[in-house]
Amino acid sequence: MTETTSSGHATTTERRSDLELVVTRTIHGPARLVFEAWTRPELMKRWWAPKSFGITLVSCEIDARTGGTYRFEFAVPGTAEPMAFFGRYLEVVPAERIVWTNEEGAEGGSVTTVTFEEKDGRTLLVVTDRYPSKAALDEAIASGSTGAYPEQFDELDALIAAMPRS
Repeated sequence: MTETTSSGHATTTERRSDLELVVTRTIHGPARLVFEAWTRPELMKRWWAPKSFGITLVSCEIDARTGGTYRFEFAVPGTAEPMAFFGRYLEVVPAERIVWTNEEGAEGGSVTTVTFEEKDGRTLLVVTDRYPSKAALDEAIASGSTGAYPEQFDELDALIAAMPRS
């Protein structure tokens, strides 16, 4: 499935197997800046929470190194407590690849891999979410949580466009 957003940029989402969902998008900026936007809390807070979901990223802790951890907390309208997402970084290769666990789920959670491939000043992002079971992926798709990427990547593109190139 390909979704073209209001920015005119295409985000492709494909279920590759019972366990894997792959999302691709070309971001208009160099891989080093796109990588920074995924690994610096002050930048992540500017693009990660899709506005249409009505949530706000209120806390963002990132230790983006192999063996490091992350924790994101979102304010959700109608709830008193923030919703937390957390895990460990299994592999971090600057401007090339990040692999992390999603440990908030009861089933062990998914493992996410994002790769950054730069060509002509643009970066092809490939995000692969590998779920522990078919049921877990089915549930993620049904909840709508996997549908946030097009909007998030529009925000990421806008952030990258505004970042200094030096």
